Amino acid sequence: MRYRILHISDVHVGPPFRPKVAQQLIAQAHEMKPDLLVISGDFVQRADFADQWRAAKELRAALPSPQLVVPGNHDVPLYNAHLRLLDPLGRYRRHISRDLNPVFELPGLAVVGACTAHGLTIDDGRLSSGQITHLRAILGRYGPETCKVVVWHHPVLTPLGIRRNRTMDKANAAMTLLDECGAELLLCGHAHVSYVGNTRDVVHDLRNGTIICQSGTTTSSRGHGREHGQNSCNMIEIEDRAIRISQFLYADAADRFVPVAEYTFPRGG
Repeated sequence: MRYRILHISDVHVGPPFRPKVAQQLIAQAHEMKPDLLVISGDFVQRADFADQWRAAKELRAALPSPQLVVPGNHDVPLYNAHLRLLDPLGRYRRHISRDLNPVFELPGLAVVGACTAHGLTIDDGRLSSGQITHLRAILGRYGPETCKVVVWHHPVLTPLGIRRNRTMDKANAAMTLLDECGAELLLCGHAHVSYVGNTRDVVHDLRNGTIICQSGTTTSSRGHGREHGQNSCNMIEIEDRAIRISQFLYADAADRFVPVAEYTFPRGG
């Protein structure tokens, strides 16, 4: 078994969007021919504006399929309080995907999405009780022979060098849930800086832990920390005995995304 997942995040169509970087992303994504493209939220800069949603829909259509996508906090209206509270993800459902908890399957691989964005706060993320139940039920279908990957927007830890806390609510409980369900890999975004690690770095008594693979902003000018003003994405290769992660940064001189770091994790606990 060998599958390739291209992971992008925080495209932020709107004022901080970089069309030149986006066009190169589209070209390289088709060159890479991933088995799955994952977009872990924040399609638009402001969910209140219809033109941003139309452009985000066009960007998604230009990228290769199949895709698994989840919403981010910027995909919830900020200025329209009525929509924010009563239908926070209505525009996301209309323009991007009606499925807030998508599932993608291949032999030996299950990728399960969950929505951590909601209308009650501007920035924070959380898993609802319904989503926790859903994740337990879906991930419980698969045995240890299947590599289980979870995708949501908000990170379970704030990377070093980021002064503002970007961690989702009840992050330790979320990491415990992933461990109990046998999830080998978590793909997320939100902090606008890439990070690779393991949940056991934070919660030390987990059985196996879960690899954390976080993407920075792939197509906007809002990179933070060591990726200030930069753009990043990840290529994940899942094999029978290993998970390999390559981090990419956009290089202006090369006018393309170039690999800058590689990580290899053994599979099988």
